[in-house]
Amino acid sequence: MDFRLSERETHYRDRVRDFIRTEIAPRTAEHDAQVAEGDRWAVVPVIEELKARAKAAGLWNLFMPPHSGQAHVDDSFAFDGVQLTNLEYALCAEEMGRIGWASEVFNCSAPDTGNMEVLHRYGTRDHKDRWLKPLMEGEIRSAFLMTEPDVASSDATNIRTRIERDGDDYVISGRKWWSSGVGDPRCKLAIVMGRTDETAEKHRQQSMILVPMDTPGVRIERILPVYGYDHAPHGHGEVLLDRVRVPAANLLLGEGRGFEIAQGRLGPGRIHHCMRTIGVAEAALEAMARRLVSRVAFGKRIADQSIWHERIARARIDIESSRLLCLKAADMMDRAGNKSAALEIAMIKVQGPTMALRILDDAVQAHGGAGVSEDFGLAAAWANVRTLRFADGPDEVHNRAIARIELAKYEDAATQRPARG
Repeated sequence: MDFRLSERETHYRDRVRDFIRTEIAPRTAEHDAQVAEGDRWAVVPVIEELKARAKAAGLWNLFMPPHSGQAHVDDSFAFDGVQLTNLEYALCAEEMGRIGWASEVFNCSAPDTGNMEVLHRYGTRDHKDRWLKPLMEGEIRSAFLMTEPDVASSDATNIRTRIERDGDDYVISGRKWWSSGVGDPRCKLAIVMGRTDETAEKHRQQSMILVPMDTPGVRIERILPVYGYDHAPHGHGEVLLDRVRVPAANLLLGEGRGFEIAQGRLGPGRIHHCMRTIGVAEAALEAMARRLVSRVAFGKRIADQSIWHERIARARIDIESSRLLCLKAADMMDRAGNKSAALEIAMIKVQGPTMALRILDDAVQAHGGAGVSEDFGLAAAWANVRTLRFADGPDEVHNRAIARIELAKYEDAATQRPARG
């Protein structure tokens, strides 16, 4: 196996890395001050300034793979972006993960990335002109409304929001939460998953529909803090949909196609999170090492205490092995498609956040009291990564899928083995 990066892979990774190092990292304090001052739910000026620079540099909409074109409708709408492969983007996303807000600078933030892919793959030309174009240009933001507070949404067949046909419209009623992005004043569109047919086969009951956020009946009831962080100006909201009426043309792909769309959306989304998580872990390891070599306790550097040798070594091993699994999954997605990479996607979805949380926890420990403050950003990073053990499917769901694939290898052999006794 050849682990060397191609010229194109190296080119984009290094350009993103250099842009973050020279343009984004030096302005972190300015960004944090702008978020903290005045209206927390306002557009952050430094991000808008850097977005213009990234776009001018050609580092824009990097996430969309080349084969994500129109499978269901005409392909007359050109996606404005470099269209890196999943493997190429994985290397860039790791760099973005080192600074929490860097992804938005490149217009590569969730949930916009997944929503843009849904619109590109499954939307009509009208959907694209109205919603995809301004999303591609970074003029608006969007939300994805699937999870509900009253059911176990890890099994999406439980979703109870109703999408009912009424003449030329659909009427939507339900309650969603953890609707990421609804706190942003630029959030203009939500993709909503709900039930259109109670009598259909289990995985044909759900559909997805486009809902403008200013539609009567859409009400953001509260912003949900994550371990005490409100994540302004992005935010995660609880949203009431009170007989929200939208045109029937807003339905994506057709009734009963919600799970089909979800699988097309969540495969890339899951691995995007994992790519960025590798970067979070690298940043945490760097912070931990810098702290350990700069502090003295009991007459010697903390870095010289043997317990920290074990933790540092474990962190480096875990990062390297996780990166290889992540890159393998991305490469398989490029070569054979998302479905063929289902096992690898499930494995890295479990491994990535678990690995990063362990390293972040050690980094907090190395910083002592400073680690649980916000002076070094470790506490917020831990809170963010902890949510990824739920996002796009909890660990338990992915572990079940992994185990089923593994056990299936031995099912036939077990039935053919002669009984003893």
